[in-house]
Amino acid sequence: MIRVNLLPTQRERRRAAPEGSHLWLLVVTAFVVLEIVTLFFFHQTKEEELAQIQGQVNQLDSQIGAIKALVKDHEEVKKALEELRAREDAIAKLQAGRRGPTAVLLELSRVLSRGKTPTMDPSVATEQVSFNPAWDPRRVWLLKYQEEERNVKIEGRARDGSDVYEIAQRLKLSRFFSDVELLAGKQESDASTKSQVVAFALKVKVHY
Repeated sequence: MIRVNLLPTQRERRRAAPEGSHLWLLVVTAFVVLEIVTLFFFHQTKEEELAQIQGQVNQLDSQIGAIKALVKDHEEVKKALEELRAREDAIAKLQAGRRGPTAVLLELSRVLSRGKTPTMDPSVATEQVSFNPAWDPRRVWLLKYQEEERNVKIEGRARDGSDVYEIAQRLKLSRFFSDVELLAGKQESDASTKSQVVAFALKVKVHY
């Protein structure tokens, strides 16, 4: 009986084993290399993204710096404008202080002039404050005009109480005067005419 051994011998198995291990080593090495290449390209991509983001950050920092510079200049300009407005207000007050009293005295002269009327303020004229157009202002003469912080005290003499009432009514109608207050008067004798007159005083506020 002849026996044929078809199985590989131990020596043949020893020869086949290294060839299979070598192939497996090549596969693992190729996989590692592929992974390294993939990681390298991934790293490069992230580096580019980081560089792009850093560029955007730098650009934003530059814009923020420019905005801060503009804001700083704006504050300086705003402060300069405020100082300029303050100077303009001061100049306007000085000019008003120079022209105002003159305008008020001219208005007072107008009030005491025959045939002339006060410079009307429409808001006061609607309050039915009336005056006598035929009144003779020579029946009144002023002796004192004193102003302090737009508050004025007027003292004078009049023929009778109706004359004092008439000048008070005219001052109420004028836009240069307000808060007209008639103080208590008294009868006294005029040394020049030897006649009785009324000594009166008025408190008013002036506007200019």
